[in-house]
Amino acid sequence: MKIFDCTTYFDEPMLFEIRLNILDKYVDEFIVSEALYTHSGKKKKINFNKELFPKFKNRITHIVIENEPENIILAKSNKTSLSTQAIYRLNAAKRIELQRNALIKFFKQINSNDWIIYSDSDEIPNLENINFNKIKEKFLLFKQNMFYYKFNLSLPMHDWYGSKACQYKNLSTISELRNIKPKKYSWWRLDALFKKNKFINLKIIEDGGWHFTEIKTPKEIFIKHSNDEHHDEFDQTGIDEEHIRNMIKNRYIPYDHSVDQKDWKKKWNKDNKVELSIVESSKLPKYLVDNQERYSNWFDEYK
Repeated sequence: MKIFDCTTYFDEPMLFEIRLNILDKYVDEFIVSEALYTHSGKKKKINFNKELFPKFKNRITHIVIENEPENIILAKSNKTSLSTQAIYRLNAAKRIELQRNALIKFFKQINSNDWIIYSDSDEIPNLENINFNKIKEKFLLFKQNMFYYKFNLSLPMHDWYGSKACQYKNLSTISELRNIKPKKYSWWRLDALFKKNKFINLKIIEDGGWHFTEIKTPKEIFIKHSNDEHHDEFDQTGIDEEHIRNMIKNRYIPYDHSVDQKDWKKKWNKDNKVELSIVESSKLPKYLVDNQERYSNWFDEYK
């Protein structure tokens, strides 16, 4: 039985190096997909280079997505009832789905009992206490702590279900695996019975890893949000590099996870100040703790 770690990639070589070292003992192969365009549709160059990771390069498969999805809607020739904003969001979702689902086409010598783990590039599952041979459930959801800007700067009281896993025999598409929610259904529920993925055999992995989001410079964070799935919302917040620099310095984010996604103007607002807090090293991966000096610029200090 093999373990495959699958992720998409944009431009985070440091975080990917950390990912490789944290998962080294547990994962057999790493599968990475990268597109020649951003979620917003802008053309981009290839950023991933497995030569940067010589220890792991023979275990890495790098997939390049050259073409956009065939069903992209052009805003200028829109003949639907959708708003321009809705079209941007729908097109971004299609690009993300294509990049994710391309991963399963490149598995080498995969068997039905092999385990597939999917995470976005800033989500790292904690596999330390998992014995995959003893798991009876079909789907695994990793309950992860969330960090912003620095490796030890956490968003308190917020669980993030990022990494998901299943055996290859239970995999439909990566997108469907990604979209599984942390909600269990009874076996007799008719609405669950006819779902493509029946979330009855579901196991929540407590202490399931780390979501290290926006471990970047202010400029890099600005570029990221200007090109990601929610770029249309971000563009309207008025947040610029100086705002981001101030957020990092004062340890807060402008994004309120408690507000419904539909009310995005309240959810994402430059006047929001959701506080972050420094966590102890026991909450972090051992690899990061052991190599804190190497990544010292990405650790916040007590004030």
